[in-house]
Amino acid sequence: MSKSASTSVFQNLMRFIKKPWEITGPCADMEYKSALTSALEYRVFCPATTREKAIVPTSNPETVYDIKYYTRDQRRNRPPIRRTILKKADVEKMMKENTFDVSDFPPVYVTATIEEDMNARGGGYQK
Repeated sequence: MSKSASTSVFQNLMRFIKKPWEITGPCADMEYKSALTSALEYRVFCPATTREKAIVPTSNPETVYDIKYYTRDQRRNRPPIRRTILKKADVEKMMKENTFDVSDFPPVYVTATIEEDMNARGGGYQK
């Protein structure tokens, strides 16, 4: 006898042999209904399918508030990050260029020395 034949014989015998709690107890009552639903009763309609067509109120587009998050998300409005890759030849070329002159920078704001009179009242500072 093959394995599949022996399992089918065993399953046929199990149909006629009942478990002890199926013979007596609440399961033996005629009004007893199993709490487990069958596969055909479990989910009749798929959650994604709609039974009725949705009724969408119409209004002026200017007065309708847009509830979508991605339109108000400022992180998505940033320009893309630009990266430049410098090669050795580019760096050597930049080092050779003299793009800045001394006159391009502003003059130093302290050009004269200040002498403080230590004999003045408060060391030269008012109180």
